[in-house]
Amino acid sequence: MPFYRDTLGLPDSAFALLRDLIHERTGLYYDNGKNELLTDKLSPLVVDRGFNSFLDYYYLLRYDSGAEEEWKRVLNALSVQETYFWREIDQVHAVVDILVPQYFSQNPLTPLRIWSSACATGEEPLTLAMALSESGWFDRGPIQIYGSDASTAAIEKAKRGVYRERAFRNLVPRLRSKYFSERERHWEIQMELHRRINWRVANLAKEDDVSMLATNTQIIFCRNLFIYFSEDSILKTLKMFYRMMSSPGYLFVGASESLLRLKTDFEFQELGAAFVYVKR
Repeated sequence: MPFYRDTLGLPDSAFALLRDLIHERTGLYYDNGKNELLTDKLSPLVVDRGFNSFLDYYYLLRYDSGAEEEWKRVLNALSVQETYFWREIDQVHAVVDILVPQYFSQNPLTPLRIWSSACATGEEPLTLAMALSESGWFDRGPIQIYGSDASTAAIEKAKRGVYRERAFRNLVPRLRSKYFSERERHWEIQMELHRRINWRVANLAKEDDVSMLATNTQIIFCRNLFIYFSEDSILKTLKMFYRMMSSPGYLFVGASESLLRLKTDFEFQELGAAFVYVKR
């Protein structure tokens, strides 16, 4: 990667243009201290296009008729796919043990919609499905689970449902044996459980994408994404969630992503051993 930096260079003015465009289209924000990180991620795309500078690539993304296809490559390059099964499980238990029973006691025939909005390669929505299956909820009420990510590559992996050992570092062996089959040092998710998830590509910076999945949804997981967003991007996304989701609605974010310093309409609430932001 140093070769790319030396060859292409990224002057401050060009960096600011590219950084701000990426921020506008994706919500991801790379401040001036992350110049090299952004360079390393995008350099292969610039070189692959045959360009001699990042400024040329900026003009492609901003003005070219084929920009939408190129943005898919950008989102794949910038995507962080570090996740695993049974992550921050207290929030999942709060859904399964508290929110789901509460919902179906009041709405026995109306489907409950759960959206994992930054699901990377699918471990989070599949964790939700496993926990719901273990508690027998799929036999007691209609539940719809959606898993989305801005990265097309991540969603393709999620659709394949094949995982390596690293994804299981927090999952007990009993559940892995029950819901996965070993295939030559890989583990394949049980088809019946995998079919519980509706997979989508969705960019949280695009209102149409958010509307497609947030509208009339009771529970949204958006965990470990806001650490990469600017405060403005976080607020924009939260306003869309609040406006579109059901009332009451429940938003779960990552343990390190407290929203209390931000002025939002969500109400903070402890739920069992977890915390949640509630739309009343």
